Amino acid sequence: MKISLAKSAGFCFGVKRAINISLHTAATRKNVYMLSDIVHNEEVVRQIHEAGIKKIKRFGNGKEKVLLLSAHGAANKTIEKAKQLGYEIIDATCPMVKDIHKIAINTETTCRKVVIIGDKKHNEVQGIIGQLKNKAIVIDSIDNIPYGSIKKIKKASVVVQSTQNIDKALKIVKVLKKYIPELKFFNTICRPTRIKQEEIKTMPRENDVMIIIGSKNSANTKRLYEISKPLNNRSYWVNTKEGIKPEWLKGANKIGVTAGASTPESTIKKVIQYLSCL
Repeated sequence: MKISLAKSAGFCFGVKRAINISLHTAATRKNVYMLSDIVHNEEVVRQIHEAGIKKIKRFGNGKEKVLLLSAHGAANKTIEKAKQLGYEIIDATCPMVKDIHKIAINTETTCRKVVIIGDKKHNEVQGIIGQLKNKAIVIDSIDNIPYGSIKKIKKASVVVQSTQNIDKALKIVKVLKKYIPELKFFNTICRPTRIKQEEIKTMPRENDVMIIIGSKNSANTKRLYEISKPLNNRSYWVNTKEGIKPEWLKGANKIGVTAGASTPESTIKKVIQYLSCL
C-alpha cells in the first residue's frame, strides 16, 4: 500500500505556541491551574497534567497561584474574577483567536451587532462572546439561523470561529445578506485551517481510504472528516492507531492520512507505522 501524509497534518502554530507556553510555565512556576484543556487532544492534556498543571472547575484563593489560559481564549469576566482572587494570568490564547476578539470588540464600538458563526458551546466561541458587552448571535449551521432575531438587525459584522468550514460559513453569510441591510463579513478562519481544508478537498479523491486523526472533541478535526466523508465514503476518523480496523483497508492500494491541528506528531507517526505493517 502507498501511504500519503498531508503536508499540513498535525500541530498548527497556535497549538505549538500554547503547549510551549504551558510547559515553560510548569517548569518555572508553582501552583499552575487551568479551567479548560490547553487544546482538544487527550495525549497533549496528559502531557500537560504530567508536567504539573492542574485542572480546576472553580476558582479558590489565587494567592501565589497562576491561571493559564488555553489556546481557545477566555471570557473577560473569567479573567477579571481570577485577578480579583489573586491569580497571576498567563495567556496562551492563539494570536489568531485574539484577532477575532479585536474585530468583535471594534464591531461593538461602531454600534453593529456581532454575529458569530461557530459551535455554540466551543471554548473559542464562548471566549469571543465573553469579550462583548452586548449579547452576540451565534449560528452553528445554516439550518439553525434565528430568522426572528436576524430580521430585526440593520447593521452587523460577522466573524467566524477559526476552525470552521469556510464553504458552510459562506453559505450562512449569503443568507444573512438577504436580511441585514449593512453586513460586514470578516473571514476569520485561520490560515492553517484553510490549508488543511484545501488539502482534504483533493486527498479523498486521490486515495482509496482516508484516515483522519484527532480527538473526538477537536472542532477542526471534525471539519476535516465532514469534508472528506462525502468525497470518499471510506473516510475514517480515529484518535489513535488503536481505533483503526484492518477491514477498513481491504483492497486498498492508496491510503491518505491527515490530522487535526491539535494532534501530536508522535500519534501521527504511530498511525503511519501501524498502516505500514498491515
